Amino acid sequence: MTIRTIVVDDEPPSRANVTALLRRHDEIELVAECGSGADALEAIGRLRPDLLFLDVEMPELGGFDVLEMIGADAPAAIVFVTAYDKYALAAFDAGALDYLLKPFDDARFERALLRAKERILSSHAPTLGRTIAIKSVGGVAFVKIEEIDWIEAADYYSCLHVGGATHLLRRSMADLEKDLRPYSFERIHRSTIVNLDRVSKLDVAENGELEVILKDKTAHRLSRSNRRALLAKLQGRDAIQ
Repeated sequence: MTIRTIVVDDEPPSRANVTALLRRHDEIELVAECGSGADALEAIGRLRPDLLFLDVEMPELGGFDVLEMIGADAPAAIVFVTAYDKYALAAFDAGALDYLLKPFDDARFERALLRAKERILSSHAPTLGRTIAIKSVGGVAFVKIEEIDWIEAADYYSCLHVGGATHLLRRSMADLEKDLRPYSFERIHRSTIVNLDRVSKLDVAENGELEVILKDKTAHRLSRSNRRALLAKLQGRDAIQ
C-alpha cells in the first residue's frame, strides 16, 4: 500500500534529513513538507496523510498545538521528531506512536518507520469482531474489546482491566482512545477510559467530586472537562435512570 506522508519541521536541514530517509522506501509517498505549524494544519486538512513526522518546538504553532487543532483528523501514525527529551511523556499522551530524539541514527529511524507501517496497516483492517493482541514474555493474549471493563494510564503504557485480569499494552491512552471510538467507551479522566456498558451509577465522593461506579464496584474520578460528554453518552441508559 502507499503511505501518504507529511514532514513538519521549521529547520530545513532536519526536514531534509527525514525526507531523505523516507525516500529510500518505495511505499512512502511524500505529499508535503512543511516549515511551520500553520502550513502543517493546512496540508493535513487538505491531503489527509497516513503518517506525520512532527517537530515539537516551532514558532507560533508547535507540534502539540497542531495535534490539538486537528483533533479527530489526526493521521493514523504520528512520530514526533525533536531535540528535547522533556516532551516524551506528553507526546505519547497526545497520541504519538514514537518519539525520535535528534540526532538519531538510521537504524533508530527505521525502527520508528516500521512501527508506523504496522500501525497504518492495522488501521486499514476491518474493525468488526476486533480483538487486541497483547504481547508478554509468556506469549500473546487476545482480548475482545467489548470485554474490557476499564483502562488506566501507566506511563507509556495502558493497563486494560478485563474481569479480574489486567493486561499491560504498549500504547498511549490517546492513541488507544481513537481505536475505541466505534465502541462503547468514553474517556472520563486524563488517566481513565471506561466501558459505558459497565457503568452502574454516578456517585458524589466525600470531596464533592463525581465518581463513576462500575459494575465491578470500582470507583473512578470523573473530571469536570469530561462530564458533559459522559452524561450525553449515558443519557437514557439504566446507569442514570
